[in-house]
Amino acid sequence: MKREKFSSRLGFILVSAGCAIGIGNVWKFPYMCGEYGGAAFILIYLLFLLIMGIPAMVCEFSIGRGSKKSVAMAFEQLEPAGTSWHLMKYIGIFGCYLLMMFYTMVGGWMIYYCFRSLRGDFSQADPEYVTNAFGSMLADYPTMIFWTVLICVIGFIVCKFGLQSGIEKVTKVMMIALLAIMVVLAIHSVFLEGAVDGIRFYLVPDFQKMVETGIGNVVFGAMSQAFFTLSLGIGAMMIFGSYLDHSRSMTGEAINITILDTFVALTAGFIVIPACFSYGIEPGAGPSLVFITLPNIFAQMTGGFLWSALFFLFLTFAALSTIIAVFENIIAFDMDLFGWSRKKSVAVSAVLVILLSMPAVLGYNLWSGIQPLGEGSTIMDLEDFIVSNNLLPLGSLGYVLFCTRKNGWGWDGFMDETNAGEGIKFPAALRAYVTWFLPLLIAFIYLKGYYDMFSGKDTLTFVCWMIAAVVFLGFICWCAWKKTTAKKAV
Repeated sequence: MKREKFSSRLGFILVSAGCAIGIGNVWKFPYMCGEYGGAAFILIYLLFLLIMGIPAMVCEFSIGRGSKKSVAMAFEQLEPAGTSWHLMKYIGIFGCYLLMMFYTMVGGWMIYYCFRSLRGDFSQADPEYVTNAFGSMLADYPTMIFWTVLICVIGFIVCKFGLQSGIEKVTKVMMIALLAIMVVLAIHSVFLEGAVDGIRFYLVPDFQKMVETGIGNVVFGAMSQAFFTLSLGIGAMMIFGSYLDHSRSMTGEAINITILDTFVALTAGFIVIPACFSYGIEPGAGPSLVFITLPNIFAQMTGGFLWSALFFLFLTFAALSTIIAVFENIIAFDMDLFGWSRKKSVAVSAVLVILLSMPAVLGYNLWSGIQPLGEGSTIMDLEDFIVSNNLLPLGSLGYVLFCTRKNGWGWDGFMDETNAGEGIKFPAALRAYVTWFLPLLIAFIYLKGYYDMFSGKDTLTFVCWMIAAVVFLGFICWCAWKKTTAKKAV
């Protein structure tokens, strides 16, 4: 079966950026800025994007383009015979499915809130009504199911039309609209009365606030956000590398996508933080910022229903662009593994993803008694923990090691692929850094995530989970250090 290709370089950049730009850019980045001292946090975040995010993205893209396969078959194409790198595909396959088991639900929340905003439900509403609206939605499982299924159907319909006619064409429109809406919202926000204090907080580094919060906490927060914001580790980017020709080098494209992703995150801060200061709201309020704090602010604005609708439309586009990108990965798994047609893969995958999304939906109502990570946790929390704290960092670690280890693709094979074409070349001088220091940084993020999650639990629980973390990490290291004398598979 002939491999599909992007019709243009812009299409590749916007689709890949759409995958990276998700709800976390708006949901998490602004409140982390609020919690960790504004601009001081942003400076460290940008540093880690440069030294961690871009090299890891280049590795993932290069494996995709070098193999011309999804993560389901990429390692079989590139690994030396006798090695076990192909086991890495299960991280990508499970990761994409698990991500969609709760991300589709959250995307449904966005489109539902956009609908309610257009209907004027929050216009001039009192704070109690807005606060209760979110809890009422979570308890109303028929409503949750409807909007989750709707966004799944929209995503799979787009994917059914293929790469150029469906994904590329629709994502281009969504991304351009998303950027335009963000700029309009940001301009509106910075001209609110009292917004200047928020702009100062956002743009002027407050190192004293950073010291008060804890330098280590701020550095790790910036490091983890810089790493997770690019959606690396489960092959979500790899698939788009596999659709790319060799006219451009991978490093330049990774930089462009990172810049676009960063622009969205920073612009989200200009939307949220000045508005919070203008209305006397704490910008470090956590995830509730999106569904409770901001709707309360919009309710007080003149024409608030319009600004609220635009905001949640932008969030819907951000969620849907990621959902479409990951759906394409899931569809490609079947096409690569079983030789299915796109039509058959779309039909089977759509049914499977919708059914797998139901536990997260029911975890807030009918199955709320299931609290897998302790009191107050939900099924979504477990799914998110498996993806964010395990599969993303472990997958990225595996990709970096595969590109640098002699028993993997190897540095020379990686450099030949990533530097093919015009554009910025990956510096050969970074070999020692990418081979040794970058894997250590990713491993640190992985283990620190486990420590933060379980350090407050009883001793036995903490020890058991930390042992599990080390065992999972050991699997990746075993793949990297398993020796082989066989020649590379063709």
